[in-house]
Amino acid sequence: MQNSASTTRRSRFTMPDITSLALWAFGLIILIWVIFRTVQTVRSGVYGIDTWAYQFVNGSVQGAMYALIALGYTLVYGILFMINFAHGEIFMIGAYAGYFAIKAFDDAGYLDSNPILTLAVCFFIGMLTPLISAVFLERIAYRPLRRAPRLVPLISAIGASFFLQQAARLLFGIRIKVYPSVPILEGSWQIGGVIIRHLGVFIIVVAIAMMLALQILVQRTKIGRAMRAVAEDKDTAALMGVDVDRVIMITFAIGGALAGAAGVMWGLWFKQVIHTMGFIPGLKAFTAAVLGGIGNVPGAMLGGFFLGLVEAILPTALDISTQLKDVIAFGMLVLVLIFRPTGIMGEVLSEKKA
Repeated sequence: MQNSASTTRRSRFTMPDITSLALWAFGLIILIWVIFRTVQTVRSGVYGIDTWAYQFVNGSVQGAMYALIALGYTLVYGILFMINFAHGEIFMIGAYAGYFAIKAFDDAGYLDSNPILTLAVCFFIGMLTPLISAVFLERIAYRPLRRAPRLVPLISAIGASFFLQQAARLLFGIRIKVYPSVPILEGSWQIGGVIIRHLGVFIIVVAIAMMLALQILVQRTKIGRAMRAVAEDKDTAALMGVDVDRVIMITFAIGGALAGAAGVMWGLWFKQVIHTMGFIPGLKAFTAAVLGGIGNVPGAMLGGFFLGLVEAILPTALDISTQLKDVIAFGMLVLVLIFRPTGIMGEVLSEKKA
């Protein structure tokens, strides 16, 4: 018995291999350099408190939109254990749908006279259209491949991504479409020299409200329990009376609606919509989902805000060009995965999937 126990203890304290040690050393060097540069920049006083606050607000707005998109990735991964690479194009469809809705109201003169109703309709159409698109995508491109090897639906997702992007190019043209300004969201508050735009606060508040609603839906409702049961074990859930196909379809619908809302927010914030706009935000949102812990709903929310804030604040902290924000974002992903491969909050996987 003693020999067996000592063998068990020895097996728990295995030495890390040379590759792991090198990766940890590399990560530590980068981390120390980032901290050193940040302290240098802060002590130099080159940026005032207003600049830091401005970047914090910008990062929170960007992070809120990343988080909404990332939730679609993490919900689908949690249930089907696949990466829906067409999700960025679902986000693009939402942005286009919102644009056409708000443009129609603007042309009719309702945007100035009734902006709240216009925004409500814009978000409704901007969420409904990608919701329907996501459901069709699941039904046509993914459901027939559910029992296929993992690589097959992945390739199907990439193909669907290109199809949707090119379809949007043919339907809406290659010219950038510009979102009209919403008068009630164009103002700003000035607090101690810090300018905070109404639109930024609106996006953050609406995004957080949607995330809370999703969390309540997943944790407190019947459909949420069914989603968690299907994520745990599809066959057992089906034996217990859960309609697995319906639950998966609803999961895609929720992810599509959230991505559509993010698309409308993106259009309102950056003003521009084009058929290629889904690629980079989709990739960043996937990064955010991995950072937070793929399959973990609160992790996707945290990862989105974390990535947005890092993108906005770190170029300032390191005193480098903001054009390097993509390098920083993906570098941060590498760093986090070196120190914590399952993401900040860890992956949520059933025993069968793990």
